[in-house]
Amino acid sequence: MKYSITHTTQYQYHEKVNLCHNLVILAPRNSHTQTCESFKINISPIPEILDEYEDFFGNKVCYFELEQEHEALTVTANSVVEKWKNPNWQEVNNTESWEMVRELLASSLGNYFEEKKFCAPTTITSNATDIQEYASLSFTEGRPLFHAANDLMQRIYKDFKYTPGFSTISTPLSAVLKERKGVCQDFAHLGIACIRAMGLAARYVSGYIETIPPKGKEKLVGTDASHAWFSVFIPNMGWVDFDPTNNQLAGDQHITIGWGRDYFDIIPLRGIIISGQPHELKVSVDVKRID
Repeated sequence: MKYSITHTTQYQYHEKVNLCHNLVILAPRNSHTQTCESFKINISPIPEILDEYEDFFGNKVCYFELEQEHEALTVTANSVVEKWKNPNWQEVNNTESWEMVRELLASSLGNYFEEKKFCAPTTITSNATDIQEYASLSFTEGRPLFHAANDLMQRIYKDFKYTPGFSTISTPLSAVLKERKGVCQDFAHLGIACIRAMGLAARYVSGYIETIPPKGKEKLVGTDASHAWFSVFIPNMGWVDFDPTNNQLAGDQHITIGWGRDYFDIIPLRGIIISGQPHELKVSVDVKRID
């Protein structure tokens, strides 16, 4: 399948802004399940400085700087991505227990160096006591890691209610656990925190998911949104993506932008402006199947 993605971010300022610096991470990555055939970013006003580089995790980053007065900023990213069929992980006979994988990752022999950097907790994915208690219900003695992670995904889906507007990206997981609600970023962070609390490797994946309209109705333009899920490292399988918001392994309709330790490693658009007034933000995402 091939997809066309348009991601538009609009800032409307309440007073003129003289200077702003921004980082954009919206270019889809190439992986074993997808190929980014094209990516173009349009910025208005046209920036004086524009540069591209890869960050520590291999994500493509665009840096731009505006040094002129402007009352609005629009950033539109256009991508074409071809998706390959995802492996059917349910049919893979992987019986390595999560304890065995934990020992492999904890080894000082130098193996799994890349994976180890996703084992340590971050501020938003701390391994507090309540996180460990929640995780332990899935990570029972001797259970294969794939089945434990899959069970964790299913429990998050059943135990928590998807509630837009309940949280911000800085809402602590303790509040999400207490209220039993949140959004995709919260559920991804919860899954990551649980995996890392057991001494395992998990990463935050940022991307999109194709929205299918109700039967007989047309899909509305701009009604898609950025999405997030978590990925677990399983030896002999690699990184396996779990989507707790939709209770499914990431499949053909999941399009990956990139990954990091948590959301703050891969914020789609962030920056600094010189202004003393608030601003209005609008984000529109459109994911279309084009073949």
